[in-house]
Amino acid sequence: MANHKSAAKRARQTIVKTERNRFYKTRIKNVTKEVVTAIETADKEKATAAIKTANKYLHHCVSKGILKKATAARKVSRLQIKVNAI
Repeated sequence: MANHKSAAKRARQTIVKTERNRFYKTRIKNVTKEVVTAIETADKEKATAAIKTANKYLHHCVSKGILKKATAARKVSRLQIKVNAI
């Protein structure tokens, strides 16, 4: 337990931030999984729509500080290569 007022505040902030990050990280996994599922079913139209959503959401997470810019770009690039291969 925190012994100082500032340490207690930091502990409270960490709890809030952890919960927020958990939401974003889970959503990133789900959006990515939607693209992979569409690729596995070889549905080009559905995969294209899913990659568009994934691209938008991953870069949204960059603006929120959840992901780094290069990480989001790498994830989108790898998914796009798979979609193009259909």
